[in-house]
Amino acid sequence: MLRCGLLGEKLGHSYSPEIHALLGDYEYELYEKTPGEAEVFLRHGEFDGLNVTIPYKKTAAALCAQLSPVARKLGSVNTIAVRKGEDGTRALYGDNTDYAGFAALVRKSRVRVEGCKCLVLGSGGASVTVQAVLKNLGAGEVVVISRSGADNYGNLERHADADVLVNTTPVGMYPNNGQAPLDLRAFRNLKAVYDLIYNPARTALVLQAESLGIPAFGGLLMLVAQAEAASRVFTADDPAHPDEDPLRSAAKIQAICDYLSGAQQNVALIGMPGCGKSAVAKALEELTGRKVFDADEEIERRTGKLIPEIFAEGGEDGFRAVETEVLADLGKLSGVILATGGGCVTRPENYALLRQNSRIVWIQRDLSLLAKEGRPLSMAGDINQIYVERKPKYERFADFSVVNGSTPEACAALICKELER
Repeated sequence: MLRCGLLGEKLGHSYSPEIHALLGDYEYELYEKTPGEAEVFLRHGEFDGLNVTIPYKKTAAALCAQLSPVARKLGSVNTIAVRKGEDGTRALYGDNTDYAGFAALVRKSRVRVEGCKCLVLGSGGASVTVQAVLKNLGAGEVVVISRSGADNYGNLERHADADVLVNTTPVGMYPNNGQAPLDLRAFRNLKAVYDLIYNPARTALVLQAESLGIPAFGGLLMLVAQAEAASRVFTADDPAHPDEDPLRSAAKIQAICDYLSGAQQNVALIGMPGCGKSAVAKALEELTGRKVFDADEEIERRTGKLIPEIFAEGGEDGFRAVETEVLADLGKLSGVILATGGGCVTRPENYALLRQNSRIVWIQRDLSLLAKEGRPLSMAGDINQIYVERKPKYERFADFSVVNGSTPEACAALICKELER
C-alpha cells in the first residue's frame, strides 16, 4: 500500500486525512516537522507521496528532481510523488495541485473574472498560485496587497474599485476565529469574495460579505479539489487507479465537500427559554453520535455559580457578557451540537460566533408549554412580550426552524431530516 501524508509545521486543524481516506486506497498520515527536520524528511523520509503545506512549499520545490510545468512556473510545490530518476534511483516529482484547486473553486462559484480588477491579500505561495489562476482566466488588473510595499493595507482606498477579492492569508483561521484582514465596506464594486481558509467554514470576512450581499466562498472546495488532483499524482503509476474523466472527478469533489460540510459543521439550537433545547440536544446526540455542549452548563461551570445567582449579582448585562465569552469558544468547535440560552439572540455579535461553523436551528414550542423554573427572565417577565421582542431575532439567526410539539426525540428526528436535505 502506498504511504502518503501531509508535511507541515502545524497540522492540528487538518481535514486532509479524512479527505484522502475518501479518495484512494493508501495510507495517509500527518507529518509535523520543524524547519530543521523538514528538509531531512523530504530527502530521506519513508513515503511514496506527500502533500506539502505552510511553510515548506518552496523548500519542497528546491528538492524535487522533476517539476510539473505549473510547479516550475510558480516555484512552489504542494504535492510530491516518489518516482525513479533517470539513473533508476529514488527521485522526487513535484506538482502544484493548489492551482487546480483554486481554479475549481472559481469555476464552481460561476463568477466571471474576465476583465475584473482583482485584489489578492497576501504575498506567499498561495498568493502566487491564485494570481496565476486569475491571470489565466482573463482577469484584468491583479493587485497583491501585503503588509509593506507599494500596495498595502494602509492605502487600500486606491483600490476601492476592485471587483474580486481573494484572501490567501491565515488571518481569521482557527484558532484565531473572528479576525478579518480588512473591512469590505471600503469596496463599492465587489461581486465576489474568496477566502482560502476552510476552518472555520465561514470566516469573519465571509460573514461580512454575506451581510453586505456579496457572494462569498470559503476554501473547503479548493482543499478537496487540490486533494483529488494530488491523489491522482500519488497513484499515477498504479494501474488500479486509472485517471478519471473531469465530470466524474467534479462529482466526487462535490460529494466529499457535501459530506465534510455536514460532518464538520455544528448544529446550534436556539429558541425561547424552556422550549426544550437541552432535551432535544440530548436526543440529537443519541441519533447522530455528536457530542453536546450546553452553553448554560458551561457558564455555570466557568463561574461556579447557578444562572439565577449570576443574574442576581450582575444583572442581565453581566450574564450576557459571560454568555458571549462562552459562545466565542464553543463556536470554534466542529461537528458538535450546541444548546444555547434562550436570550443569546439579543446580542447581535453572537450570530457570527454561531454562524461561523454551524447550521442554526430555531426550536419553536407553544408558549403555554414553556418551562419557567430556574429561568430568571421567564419567571419575572411577561413571556408573551419576551417572545414578541425576540421572534425577529430568532428568525434572523436561524437557517431553519422546527416545532417541538411532542417529544424531544420526535423534534430531533425532524432536525436530522432537514439537515439531510
